[in-house]
Amino acid sequence: MIVIDNFIGGEFHKPKSGQYLDNINPAVGEVFAKIANSSAKDLEVAVSAASGAFHEWSRKTLAQRSKILHRLADLIDENLEALARAESQDNGKPVALARRVDIPRAEANFRFFASAIINESTEAHVMEGHAVNYTRRAPLGVVGCISPWNLPLYLFTWKIAPALAAGNCVIAKPSEVTPYTAFLLCQLANEAGLPPGVLNVLHGRGAEIGQLLVDHAEVKAISFTGGTQTGRIIGQAAARQFKKVSLELGGKNPVVVFDDCNFEEAVQTTVESSFTNQGEICLCGSRIFIQKGIYEQFKAAFVERVKALKVGDPATEVDLGALVSHDHLEKVDSYVSKARTDGGKVLAGGSRITLMNGYYYEPTVIEGLDEYCQINQEEVFGPVVTLMPFSDEADVISKANSTPYGLAAVIWTENLKRAHAVAHQIKSGIIWINCWMLRDLRTPFGGMKSSGVGREGGSEALRFFTEPQNICVKL
Repeated sequence: MIVIDNFIGGEFHKPKSGQYLDNINPAVGEVFAKIANSSAKDLEVAVSAASGAFHEWSRKTLAQRSKILHRLADLIDENLEALARAESQDNGKPVALARRVDIPRAEANFRFFASAIINESTEAHVMEGHAVNYTRRAPLGVVGCISPWNLPLYLFTWKIAPALAAGNCVIAKPSEVTPYTAFLLCQLANEAGLPPGVLNVLHGRGAEIGQLLVDHAEVKAISFTGGTQTGRIIGQAAARQFKKVSLELGGKNPVVVFDDCNFEEAVQTTVESSFTNQGEICLCGSRIFIQKGIYEQFKAAFVERVKALKVGDPATEVDLGALVSHDHLEKVDSYVSKARTDGGKVLAGGSRITLMNGYYYEPTVIEGLDEYCQINQEEVFGPVVTLMPFSDEADVISKANSTPYGLAAVIWTENLKRAHAVAHQIKSGIIWINCWMLRDLRTPFGGMKSSGVGREGGSEALRFFTEPQNICVKL
């Protein structure tokens, strides 16, 4: 049995309460680890360690911080296979997916921000004959990073890498559902030479230790990725303290397929954008709008490929593994049942899969519902998509914008004038045209409406984790 303890001041510590939570392998439905259940006492120790380390870390040169973070990236690469298998064991995703995407992206996150800090320029403004102003961006101090269960190491590092690069000390809380790779990363952080107290990781339930982290007066900023309801609670708590907050929340992403698309590429990529990682990615397309002239043709090709997808043991060569937990399996199944009740027709999937006592669900395609039904308004976050026809640009823009969310969208058309015009009218923070998940880490990442507040990535992330200070020098 693996024991996942807190990481504070460069060492692993048992929770002050002595209490642990079960960590379940979703592929087989069995407990494989025990997770520290942290309390306010653990948080105080972590805050003290982080505060104590801030002076040394923030005063290291950019080159010194960059070197340590590059070394940590190297260690992630060197341990790629072990981390990929741990990620699959914890989350249920195929090992091949973690090997190809999750772990390399975690490495890239550190490498990107390690390089960014030594290439960033300083703003200066000359008042002719009077003064020179320059902008200094200072680290905030102790910051909190709360990451989700769907891309555990990928999104954990997406938050802590810019925070550390900017000179902050971090108290991070990974999801209690998938804490394993964050635990392993702590071991690598020590090996990379990260000073004690610069990175601290507390485990436990979000409503408990996560809320305490958000509320703590010494924590100067919170970066959170997760559900919209939780994000609203965090935003309200942060606002009461005038605390900086970045919220990357849910999505109900439209895929718009015009009749002049590259048909083969649109079909194949839409299958990928629907079901990669069991549909448990905030960027997955879950509402597929198809222009009426090609609706039947696209539906037939799409459903045929979906039915060919292989679901099974994530340690083998499969397209989809297990859903992350039994509770999530129940949630996904309940949405499909409600869609049937609402009059939806299931074209593929629609059922649980009995395998190794794990939490498996068939990739599911539903048609016959309008854009305002429950399954088209709420985030399912699983391998379930709906198909809907549309007539023209105005029709599909209205349908695409009909939900409270606005994270991402995909547009398929060979008419670039149309692509730009439609993209400018869809209320989403990220628009892909004739592609999906092409990510340049320099670009701003985040959503509109109920999909979040603020942006991550590139200079946006470094600016979030710093405080701008103008210094005016009289000539």
